[in-house]
Amino acid sequence: MGEMVSYRSNGGTSEGYLAIPASGTASPAVIVIQEWWGLVPHIRSVADRFAEAGFVALAPDFYHGETTSEPDEAQRLLLAMRMDEAAKDIAGAADYLAGRPEVTGKVGAVGFCAGGSLALWSATISERIVATAGFYPVLPWESMRPDWADYAGKAAVIHCSEEDGTSTDEGVQTARRAIEEAGGDCHLYDYPGTSHAFFNDDRPEAFDQRAAASAWARTLELFRAKLG
Repeated sequence: MGEMVSYRSNGGTSEGYLAIPASGTASPAVIVIQEWWGLVPHIRSVADRFAEAGFVALAPDFYHGETTSEPDEAQRLLLAMRMDEAAKDIAGAADYLAGRPEVTGKVGAVGFCAGGSLALWSATISERIVATAGFYPVLPWESMRPDWADYAGKAAVIHCSEEDGTSTDEGVQTARRAIEEAGGDCHLYDYPGTSHAFFNDDRPEAFDQRAAASAWARTLELFRAKLG
């Protein structure tokens, strides 16, 4: 359904996987942020699902063509990723989407694992991003230094696995408090009995169909209500 595109970012260009609704009608937009594996087929399929649901979806390629299925290599790629450059890639993706003729409405961001943290962070680095969904976020906020005050009038949902400590996790609670203190809305959802990465249907050892379906429905509900 989708295709690779280039967009202006960080004084140069970045690439991402773009999926557009087949209806051809003007749509809101969503940035889909990868797990630490890179821009793998699962993330492309999530972008395709958003397009099927009526959103223009762009999944930036933060690793510039590299992907992996090995945890050690994934950790190396993640640690090598500079947060300031990631921020500019996300802001550039939001600007690119807002400038596309298919997009009318606002921009949201969704991410998974490390990308879950980046998605929540994204609303603090681009005024265009007004709603975010973080699936089991894991990156420490100290590495990003978010200015949570930019969440005023914005909204977030955080989907929490039991393996990660559910919504009682310190990082999740830090984000919730900061978003709400800034004047934003933040809803936490727990999924009992789930493993980290319960949404990833390419990982049968972790995938939980019921939890994934519920989290997907809640994410669509947020974006449909906030992006217009």
